[in-house]
Parts: sequence; structure tokens; C-alpha cells
Amino acid sequence: MSLEDKYACAELIQAWGLYRDQRRWPELLSTFHPEGEIAVSWFRGPFHEFVEHCKRGGPSKHLIFPPLVRLAGERALAETSIVILVRQLIEGLPVDMTSRARFLDRLERREGEWRILERAAIYEQDRLDTVEPSTAFGMVMKASRAEDYPEPYRYMALRLASAGRALAEPVHHDGSAPTRELYARYEAWLADA
Repeated sequence: MSLEDKYACAELIQAWGLYRDQRRWPELLSTFHPEGEIAVSWFRGPFHEFVEHCKRGGPSKHLIFPPLVRLAGERALAETSIVILVRQLIEGLPVDMTSRARFLDRLERREGEWRILERAAIYEQDRLDTVEPSTAFGMVMKASRAEDYPEPYRYMALRLASAGRALAEPVHHDGSAPTRELYARYEAWLADA
């Protein structure tokens, strides 16, 4: 195991967040292999298509913590705690959504360069707050049927629904069968290195 390789993977994951939040699209594309895939609450598919969708979306902020990186030859698995911050209008009210989650990444080194091959976000807990105090917010929340969504990404789902966007099912969260299958598939891929 090389500390240099672990550092390169960790720096790549940090760079992804900076490039995404600063809307540095060519650099963001360079963090994934060309055939790379990503699965988040609102998108599932090729990374280059994800970037095109991001270009049309509003700003967000990803707080990315140091990842845990495991190496096996030219392959690596990384798990990284993150916090996603988004501001938007819901029923005309400015709100802030905070989502705690983690990225599960498969990384691969090709021609000496580490890049992400696949990323899945696993949601843990979220919240929605008004930017300014508002009695109307309580009424909006009562009418929202937020309880229809799983608790780990309840307000992320509500935020997307209010913007007329669908969830990209399955949305990963701890304890779900798709998330257990995701971990098993990633582990088998690393073991096969």
C-alpha cells in the first residue's frame, strides 16, 4: 500500500467537491474516467450526463471530510463523509436543506492517474430550515406529506419534489437491500483486483 496513492485518491475526492461547487466543469469531468457512473438522490447514470445536468442547476456546497481509502493494486475503494448544503425556494419561501451522507467510490489507476470509476451517495440524515423566521413554513410542511419519504433523505426528496424533479431510485441509505448489494458489489470488485 502506498501512502502516495492514498493521498492521490483523497485529493481527487476533495477536488471533485471544489470543482463541482465552483462550477469548474472541465476540471470536474477530469475527476472521473470517461465511462464513469454516478448515483445520487436526483441522478443515476453516466457522469458526463450528470455534469450537463449540474450546469443547468443552482448552486450547492459539498463539505467533504477526509476519506477512508483502501487499495488493491490499481484499484481503490473510498468512503467519505459529506454534508450537502442547498438553498432554494419552496412555495415562495427561501429554505436551506442540509443533508448528511457519504460517498462510496470505486477508483482506478490508469496510465499512472487515479480517477473515479463509480460513485454512489448513501444518505444518512437531513433537515430543512427557513432562511428567515416564517409561520407560513409550518403550513407548507404540514401540507407537504414529508412523512411519505424515508427518513435518511426525507427533506432532500421533498426539496426535489417541490422543484418538480423525481428521485433517481433506488436512493441509497443504510439498512436498505440496494445499499447492501452496492457494498457487496464494490467489495467483490476490490477483491478481484
